[in-house]
Amino acid sequence: MGYSLNHRETDALFDRLAAEYKIYAPKRFAKQGRYSDTDIVRYDEIHTAEEIVWDKKSDFSAKEVLTPVTEPIFYFTEDEYRESGAPKKKILIFLRPCDINAFEHQDRIYLDNGGFCDSYYQRMREKTRFVLMECTEGWDTCFCCSMGANRAEEYSAAVRHTEEGILWSVKDEELAPHFAGCEEVDWQLQFIEKNQFDVKIPEIADKETLAKLKKHPMWQEYNDRCVSCGSCTLACSTCTCFTTRDKIYSENAMAGERRRVHDSCQIAGFDAMAGGHGFRTTPADRIRYRALHKVHDYKARFGDYHMCVGCGRCSARCPKFISFPAIINKMSAALEEIAAEASK
Repeated sequence: MGYSLNHRETDALFDRLAAEYKIYAPKRFAKQGRYSDTDIVRYDEIHTAEEIVWDKKSDFSAKEVLTPVTEPIFYFTEDEYRESGAPKKKILIFLRPCDINAFEHQDRIYLDNGGFCDSYYQRMREKTRFVLMECTEGWDTCFCCSMGANRAEEYSAAVRHTEEGILWSVKDEELAPHFAGCEEVDWQLQFIEKNQFDVKIPEIADKETLAKLKKHPMWQEYNDRCVSCGSCTLACSTCTCFTTRDKIYSENAMAGERRRVHDSCQIAGFDAMAGGHGFRTTPADRIRYRALHKVHDYKARFGDYHMCVGCGRCSARCPKFISFPAIINKMSAALEEIAAEASK
Protein backbone atom coordinates (compact mmCIF):
# COMPACT_ATOMS: atom_id res chain seq x y z
CA MET A 1 0.00 0.00 0.00
CA GLY A 2 1.29 3.45 -0.90
CA TYR A 3 0.88 6.67 1.07
CA SER A 4 1.80 10.33 0.66
CA LEU A 5 2.80 12.26 3.78
CA ASN A 6 4.12 15.80 3.96
CA HIS A 7 6.93 16.60 6.38
CA ARG A 8 4.57 17.56 9.20
CA GLU A 9 2.60 14.33 8.77
CA THR A 10 5.84 12.35 8.67
CA ASP A 11 6.91 13.90 11.96
CA ALA A 12 3.55 12.88 13.44
CA LEU A 13 4.13 9.36 12.08
CA PHE A 14 7.55 9.27 13.77
CA ASP A 15 5.91 10.31 17.03
CA ARG A 16 3.51 7.38 16.74
CA LEU A 17 6.28 4.96 15.84
CA ALA A 18 8.48 6.19 18.72
CA ALA A 19 6.34 4.34 21.24
CA GLU A 20 7.45 1.06 19.68
CA TYR A 21 10.60 1.84 17.65
CA LYS A 22 13.88 3.69 17.80
CA ILE A 23 14.34 5.22 14.34
CA TYR A 24 17.78 5.51 12.73
CA ALA A 25 18.78 7.25 9.51
CA PRO A 26 21.73 9.08 7.91
CA LYS A 27 22.17 12.23 9.97
CA ARG A 28 24.44 15.24 9.49
CA PHE A 29 26.89 16.23 12.21
CA ALA A 30 28.15 19.75 11.61
CA LYS A 31 31.88 20.51 11.88
CA GLN A 32 32.71 16.89 12.72
CA GLY A 33 34.11 15.88 9.34
CA ARG A 34 37.59 14.73 8.47
CA TYR A 35 38.77 18.18 7.46
CA SER A 36 38.37 21.61 9.06
CA ASP A 37 34.84 23.07 8.86
CA THR A 38 33.40 19.98 7.14
CA ASP A 39 30.43 17.90 8.17
CA ILE A 40 30.07 14.15 8.49
CA VAL A 41 27.02 12.00 7.76
CA ARG A 42 26.58 8.87 9.82
CA TYR A 43 23.76 6.82 11.29
CA ASP A 44 22.12 8.04 14.46
CA GLU A 45 18.69 8.14 16.07
CA ILE A 46 16.33 10.67 14.47
CA HIS A 47 12.98 12.14 15.54
CA THR A 48 11.95 14.32 12.59
CA ALA A 49 12.01 14.03 8.80
CA GLU A 50 14.22 17.11 8.57
CA GLU A 51 17.08 15.25 10.26
CA ILE A 52 17.35 12.64 7.48
CA VAL A 53 20.08 13.30 4.90
CA TRP A 54 18.77 12.32 1.46
CA ASP A 55 21.24 13.94 -0.91
CA LYS A 56 24.51 12.46 0.36
CA LYS A 57 25.72 8.95 1.00
CA SER A 58 26.56 8.39 4.65
CA ASP A 59 30.28 8.34 5.40
CA PHE A 60 29.80 5.23 7.54
CA SER A 61 27.37 2.37 7.11
CA ALA A 62 24.25 1.37 8.99
CA LYS A 63 26.07 -1.59 10.56
CA GLU A 64 27.03 0.78 13.40
CA VAL A 65 23.44 0.60 14.63
CA LEU A 66 23.55 -3.16 15.22
CA THR A 67 27.27 -3.52 15.90
CA PRO A 68 28.61 -0.25 17.36
CA VAL A 69 32.31 0.53 17.07
CA THR A 70 32.55 -0.08 20.82
CA GLU A 71 29.94 -2.30 22.48
CA PRO A 72 29.84 -3.61 26.07
CA ILE A 73 29.04 -7.33 26.02
CA PHE A 74 29.24 -8.14 29.72
CA TYR A 75 30.19 -6.67 33.10
CA PHE A 76 32.26 -8.54 35.67
CA THR A 77 33.49 -8.54 39.25
CA GLU A 78 35.93 -10.88 40.95
CA ASP A 79 33.32 -13.64 41.33
CA GLU A 80 30.51 -13.09 38.80
CA TYR A 81 29.55 -11.53 35.48
CA ARG A 82 26.38 -10.03 33.99
CA GLU A 83 25.54 -9.86 30.29
CA SER A 84 24.81 -6.41 28.88
CA GLY A 85 21.14 -5.61 28.38
CA ALA A 86 19.21 -6.17 25.17
CA PRO A 87 17.43 -3.23 23.49
CA LYS A 88 13.96 -2.54 24.86
CA LYS A 89 12.42 -1.13 21.67
CA LYS A 90 12.36 -2.38 18.10
CA ILE A 91 14.64 -0.68 15.58
CA LEU A 92 13.68 0.96 12.28
CA ILE A 93 16.56 1.87 9.94
CA PHE A 94 16.38 4.03 6.81
CA LEU A 95 18.97 2.75 4.33
CA ARG A 96 19.67 2.25 0.64
CA PRO A 97 19.53 -1.02 -1.35
CA CYS A 98 23.28 -1.69 -1.17
CA ASP A 99 23.18 -1.48 2.64
CA ILE A 100 20.19 -3.83 2.85
CA ASN A 101 22.16 -6.33 0.78
CA ALA A 102 25.16 -5.74 3.04
CA PHE A 103 23.10 -6.84 6.03
CA GLU A 104 22.45 -10.13 4.24
CA HIS A 105 26.20 -10.74 4.43
CA GLN A 106 26.32 -9.57 8.04
CA ASP A 107 23.55 -12.07 8.83
CA ARG A 108 25.51 -14.85 7.13
CA ILE A 109 28.64 -14.15 9.16
CA TYR A 110 27.00 -13.54 12.54
CA LEU A 111 23.98 -15.85 12.46
CA ASP A 112 24.82 -18.86 10.29
CA ASN A 113 28.57 -19.28 10.11
CA GLY A 114 29.40 -22.95 10.41
CA GLY A 115 26.63 -23.47 12.94
CA PHE A 116 27.75 -20.56 15.12
CA CYS A 117 25.28 -17.81 16.05
CA ASP A 118 26.41 -14.55 17.66
CA SER A 119 23.81 -13.89 20.37
CA TYR A 120 24.66 -10.18 20.68
CA TYR A 121 24.03 -9.56 17.00
CA GLN A 122 21.01 -11.87 16.96
CA ARG A 123 19.16 -9.99 19.70
CA MET A 124 19.60 -6.75 17.74
CA ARG A 125 18.75 -8.22 14.35
CA GLU A 126 15.52 -9.81 15.55
CA LYS A 127 14.23 -6.37 16.55
CA THR A 128 15.34 -4.60 13.36
CA ARG A 129 13.19 -3.56 10.40
CA PHE A 130 14.44 -1.82 7.26
CA VAL A 131 13.01 1.18 5.43
CA LEU A 132 14.47 1.30 1.92
CA MET A 133 15.46 4.77 0.72
CA GLU A 134 14.93 4.99 -3.03
CA CYS A 135 18.28 5.47 -4.80
CA THR A 136 18.27 6.16 -8.54
CA GLU A 137 21.47 8.16 -9.19
CA GLY A 138 24.24 7.11 -6.81
CA TRP A 139 27.54 8.92 -6.25
CA ASP A 140 30.98 9.00 -7.84
CA THR A 141 32.41 6.13 -5.78
CA CYS A 142 29.40 3.79 -6.15
CA PHE A 143 29.58 0.59 -8.20
CA CYS A 144 26.59 -1.30 -6.79
CA CYS A 145 25.25 -2.19 -10.25
CA SER A 146 28.42 -4.10 -11.11
CA MET A 147 28.12 -6.03 -7.82
CA GLY A 148 24.40 -6.77 -8.33
CA ALA A 149 23.50 -4.90 -5.14
CA ASN A 150 21.52 -2.03 -6.67
CA ARG A 151 18.18 -3.73 -5.93
CA ALA A 152 16.76 -5.08 -2.67
CA GLU A 153 13.61 -6.91 -1.67
CA GLU A 154 14.01 -7.50 2.07
CA TYR A 155 12.45 -4.38 3.56
CA SER A 156 9.40 -3.48 5.62
CA ALA A 157 8.73 -0.18 3.86
CA ALA A 158 10.20 1.90 1.06
CA VAL A 159 10.31 5.68 0.74
CA ARG A 160 10.83 8.33 -1.91
CA HIS A 161 11.75 11.85 -0.81
CA THR A 162 10.10 14.76 -2.64
CA GLU A 163 9.95 18.52 -2.10
CA GLU A 164 6.45 18.12 -0.66
CA GLY A 165 7.24 15.25 1.69
CA ILE A 166 7.73 11.49 1.59
CA LEU A 167 6.01 8.78 -0.41
CA TRP A 168 5.71 5.51 1.51
CA SER A 169 5.20 1.94 0.30
CA VAL A 170 4.43 -0.37 3.22
CA LYS A 171 4.99 -4.14 3.04
CA ASP A 172 5.11 -5.03 6.74
CA GLU A 173 1.70 -5.54 8.35
CA GLU A 174 3.13 -4.44 11.69
CA LEU A 175 3.72 -0.96 10.28
CA ALA A 176 0.45 -0.63 8.37
CA PRO A 177 -1.74 0.47 11.35
CA HIS A 178 0.48 3.53 11.87
CA PHE A 179 -0.64 4.84 8.45
CA ALA A 180 -4.37 4.71 9.18
CA GLY A 181 -6.04 7.82 7.78
CA CYS A 182 -3.05 8.84 5.63
CA GLU A 183 -3.55 9.78 1.97
CA GLU A 184 -3.25 6.72 -0.25
CA VAL A 185 -1.36 6.97 -3.55
CA ASP A 186 0.05 4.61 -6.17
CA TRP A 187 3.74 4.96 -6.95
CA GLN A 188 6.44 2.62 -8.25
CA LEU A 189 9.77 2.20 -6.45
CA GLN A 190 12.76 2.70 -8.76
CA PHE A 191 16.36 1.52 -8.55
CA ILE A 192 19.59 2.79 -10.05
CA GLU A 193 20.47 0.91 -13.24
CA LYS A 194 23.91 2.31 -14.10
CA ASN A 195 26.71 3.86 -12.04
CA GLN A 196 29.18 6.46 -13.26
CA PHE A 197 31.65 3.67 -14.02
CA ASP A 198 31.60 -0.11 -14.32
CA VAL A 199 33.72 -2.71 -12.59
CA LYS A 200 34.84 -5.93 -14.22
CA ILE A 201 34.52 -8.65 -11.61
CA PRO A 202 37.43 -11.14 -11.69
CA GLU A 203 36.64 -14.80 -12.23
CA ILE A 204 39.31 -17.03 -10.71
CA ALA A 205 39.06 -20.41 -12.35
CA ASP A 206 41.18 -22.60 -10.05
CA LYS A 207 43.67 -22.65 -7.20
CA GLU A 208 46.62 -22.49 -9.57
CA THR A 209 45.33 -19.24 -11.06
CA LEU A 210 44.63 -17.89 -7.57
CA ALA A 211 48.20 -18.64 -6.50
CA LYS A 212 49.56 -16.77 -9.53
CA LEU A 213 47.29 -13.79 -8.85
CA LYS A 214 48.55 -13.59 -5.28
CA LYS A 215 52.11 -13.31 -6.58
CA HIS A 216 51.31 -10.81 -9.32
CA PRO A 217 53.34 -7.56 -9.13
CA MET A 218 50.16 -5.44 -9.19
CA TRP A 219 50.00 -5.61 -5.41
CA GLN A 220 53.40 -4.03 -4.80
CA GLU A 221 52.32 -0.46 -5.51
CA TYR A 222 50.26 -0.51 -2.32
CA ASN A 223 53.36 -0.87 -0.18
CA ASP A 224 54.06 2.76 -1.10
CA ARG A 225 50.48 4.01 -0.98
CA CYS A 226 48.60 2.25 1.85
CA VAL A 227 49.31 3.45 5.40
CA SER A 228 47.39 0.54 7.04
CA CYS A 229 45.05 2.86 8.94
CA GLY A 230 41.96 0.64 8.60
CA SER A 231 39.66 3.49 7.54
CA CYS A 232 38.37 1.43 4.62
CA THR A 233 37.18 -1.44 6.76
CA LEU A 234 35.67 0.77 9.45
CA ALA A 235 33.48 2.41 6.79
CA CYS A 236 32.78 -0.86 4.94
CA SER A 237 29.18 -2.07 5.16
CA THR A 238 30.14 -5.77 5.07
CA CYS A 239 33.29 -6.00 7.23
CA THR A 240 32.67 -7.82 10.52
CA CYS A 241 36.07 -8.21 12.20
CA PHE A 242 36.32 -7.26 15.86
CA THR A 243 38.45 -7.79 18.93
CA THR A 244 37.61 -7.69 22.64
CA ARG A 245 39.06 -5.44 25.32
CA ASP A 246 38.60 -5.30 29.06
CA LYS A 247 38.06 -1.98 30.80
CA ILE A 248 38.93 -2.11 34.47
CA TYR A 249 37.15 0.34 36.75
CA SER A 250 39.71 2.38 38.62
CA GLU A 251 37.83 2.34 41.92
CA ASN A 252 37.83 -1.47 41.92
CA ALA A 253 40.61 -3.26 40.07
CA MET A 254 38.61 -6.51 40.18
CA ALA A 255 35.55 -5.05 38.41
CA GLY A 256 35.01 -3.84 34.89
CA GLU A 257 33.47 -4.62 31.52
CA ARG A 258 34.40 -6.52 28.40
CA ARG A 259 33.85 -4.64 25.18
CA ARG A 260 33.60 -5.75 21.59
CA VAL A 261 35.55 -3.27 19.43
CA HIS A 262 35.77 -3.04 15.65
CA ASP A 263 39.11 -4.25 14.31
CA SER A 264 40.62 -4.46 10.85
CA CYS A 265 42.62 -6.92 8.76
CA GLN A 266 44.28 -3.83 7.25
CA ILE A 267 46.03 -2.87 10.48
CA ALA A 268 49.50 -4.25 11.17
CA GLY A 269 49.43 -6.88 13.90
CA PHE A 270 45.82 -7.97 13.34
CA ASP A 271 47.01 -11.47 12.42
CA ALA A 272 49.79 -11.65 15.04
CA MET A 273 50.28 -15.05 16.67
CA ALA A 274 52.17 -16.31 19.68
CA GLY A 275 55.89 -16.21 19.04
CA GLY A 276 55.65 -13.10 16.90
CA HIS A 277 54.56 -14.84 13.69
CA GLY A 278 52.37 -12.90 11.24
CA PHE A 279 50.75 -13.95 7.98
CA ARG A 280 50.46 -10.54 6.30
CA THR A 281 53.36 -8.29 7.19
CA THR A 282 53.16 -5.62 4.46
CA PRO A 283 50.40 -3.26 3.28
CA ALA A 284 50.38 -5.08 -0.08
CA ASP A 285 49.74 -8.39 1.68
CA ARG A 286 46.86 -6.93 3.65
CA ILE A 287 45.19 -5.21 0.69
CA ARG A 288 45.50 -8.41 -1.34
CA TYR A 289 43.83 -10.35 1.46
CA ARG A 290 40.94 -7.89 1.72
CA ALA A 291 40.40 -7.64 -2.04
CA LEU A 292 40.33 -11.41 -2.53
CA HIS A 293 38.00 -11.84 0.44
CA LYS A 294 35.51 -9.32 -0.98
CA VAL A 295 35.42 -10.58 -4.58
CA HIS A 296 36.46 -14.23 -4.38
CA ASP A 297 36.82 -16.01 -1.04
CA TYR A 298 33.38 -15.18 0.38
CA LYS A 299 31.56 -16.32 -2.76
CA ALA A 300 33.78 -19.41 -3.03
CA ARG A 301 32.79 -20.37 0.50
CA PHE A 302 29.07 -19.59 0.49
CA GLY A 303 28.37 -20.05 -3.21
CA ASP A 304 25.99 -17.15 -3.86
CA TYR A 305 27.21 -13.54 -4.03
CA HIS A 306 30.44 -11.61 -3.69
CA MET A 307 30.79 -9.94 -0.31
CA CYS A 308 31.37 -6.42 -1.65
CA VAL A 309 28.13 -4.54 -2.42
CA GLY A 310 29.77 -1.62 -4.22
CA CYS A 311 28.81 1.11 -1.75
CA GLY A 312 32.18 2.81 -2.36
CA ARG A 313 32.65 4.06 1.19
CA CYS A 314 36.12 2.50 1.39
CA SER A 315 37.33 4.60 -1.54
CA ALA A 316 35.70 7.74 -0.15
CA ARG A 317 37.30 7.32 3.29
CA CYS A 318 40.82 6.33 2.21
CA PRO A 319 43.29 9.13 3.11
CA LYS A 320 45.58 7.98 0.28
CA PHE A 321 42.81 7.92 -2.34
CA ILE A 322 43.09 4.22 -3.04
CA SER A 323 40.13 3.19 -5.18
CA PHE A 324 38.76 -0.27 -4.41
CA PRO A 325 36.96 -0.62 -7.76
CA ALA A 326 40.27 0.23 -9.43
CA ILE A 327 41.85 -2.65 -7.48
CA ILE A 328 39.11 -4.98 -8.73
CA ASN A 329 39.71 -3.91 -12.34
CA LYS A 330 43.45 -4.39 -11.91
CA MET A 331 42.80 -7.91 -10.62
CA SER A 332 40.75 -8.66 -13.76
CA ALA A 333 43.53 -7.29 -15.97
CA ALA A 334 46.13 -9.36 -14.08
CA LEU A 335 44.04 -12.50 -14.64
CA GLU A 336 43.96 -11.76 -18.36
CA GLU A 337 47.76 -11.55 -18.29
CA ILE A 338 47.97 -14.85 -16.42
CA ALA A 339 45.62 -16.54 -18.90
CA ALA A 340 47.58 -15.18 -21.87
CA GLU A 341 50.84 -16.41 -20.38
CA ALA A 342 49.35 -19.86 -19.73
CA SER A 343 48.15 -20.17 -23.34
CA LYS A 344 51.61 -19.65 -24.84
